[in-house]
Amino acid sequence: MTVNPSTRHLRVAIIGGGPGGLATAIALSKIPNVTATIYEQASVLREVGAGISIGSNTWNVLELLGVADTLTSGHPTWVILNMNGRSGEELDRREKPRDETKRPPIRTQRTKLQSALLAHVEPGVIQLSKRLVRMVDKGNEGVELHFEDGSVTTADLVVGADGIRSVVRDTAWPDYEIKFTGTTIWRTLLPWDKVKDLDPRFEITGWWHTPTTHVYFSPVGEGLWEIASRAWQDPAVHSANKKSWGVPVENAHVESHFTEYLPSIREALARVPPDGWREFAAFAGPELDKLTAWDNKVVLVGDSSHALSGAFGSGAGFAMEDGWVLAQALSYWKNDTSKALPLFDAIRLPYYSRMYAHLGSEANKRAEKLKSLGNPTFDERVRNKIITDGGKDMAWIYKNDIGAVWKEWVERRDGAS
Repeated sequence: MTVNPSTRHLRVAIIGGGPGGLATAIALSKIPNVTATIYEQASVLREVGAGISIGSNTWNVLELLGVADTLTSGHPTWVILNMNGRSGEELDRREKPRDETKRPPIRTQRTKLQSALLAHVEPGVIQLSKRLVRMVDKGNEGVELHFEDGSVTTADLVVGADGIRSVVRDTAWPDYEIKFTGTTIWRTLLPWDKVKDLDPRFEITGWWHTPTTHVYFSPVGEGLWEIASRAWQDPAVHSANKKSWGVPVENAHVESHFTEYLPSIREALARVPPDGWREFAAFAGPELDKLTAWDNKVVLVGDSSHALSGAFGSGAGFAMEDGWVLAQALSYWKNDTSKALPLFDAIRLPYYSRMYAHLGSEANKRAEKLKSLGNPTFDERVRNKIITDGGKDMAWIYKNDIGAVWKEWVERRDGAS
């Protein structure tokens, strides 16, 4: 903590030790008169999942956090494939433009990103086995936090970095509700050597599709290979438990959803060792009209603030951008949350609103296309799923430079004052 007598001392409680929570703590450590503590419910800090994509937008914020040089493991993803999972037909091949002066887009292990971030978190900042069960608005005294182990603490600012199933959001926004999307995801990592004999295309990052499922393959570096398979079932008929996140599942159950696929893909799934799969039920929720609550004593970052269920494949990047912007806003307003949090809202809320609007627009396009096809074939339904690079220029997400965005906001504000 840097001490500066001209700024208010701020006690910040960060709920959640994922990429968003860790990045927020790193960014806040550079701000005068801030004491930040991460409260993580797990007894051991570890990432649940398999791989994660690091693109230009994520590299930008990692640079700002001072973490980029620490993340050294990963597989470059210059080429992305979309394939028909039953026929093997190549539906789309996207080759990203190469700029040797910048860091390459990569697919890496989630644990590697976590380790890189942890290396920059000061000792004593993280408290484990702290499951938040209740928050109480204490007015000018701050927010009182009650944990499952019986401990209680008070903070001036609570940062909800606790994911799509956020306790912070559910407490401060009690009417907010997330619902099962119908999609279930199964993830695993296994050695590339165990599957490299099946199909040379499996070494290229890509999606293999049927109309209601897909199987994603990608190397993630260090000789490991990722499978992330998804299946959709009508949520009006099928339900899921909100707690189904990273739970073990039988191999036969996973494989039963992908019987229409090429023999080589089915064989790849069959080579996953027993207890290798983890299941994730996808939930999503509506757009929020504010990311701050309780008179600017609560703020949401990452998936808690935009329950889109990983729709853009860049959730960690978004969460880290949120944490960095929050710290800049606090620094700019000398830890005055009554001014800093509305500024955070002004910058980040329209960004997430644009994501919701984009998803709605693309869903409507797909629905209209299917309608125009009348009685589409299997292959036509598969082609209809593929929207290259989001269907339009998506540089506003994947090439977002959050440092430049912040600079523009400051220049605009300073120019108006």
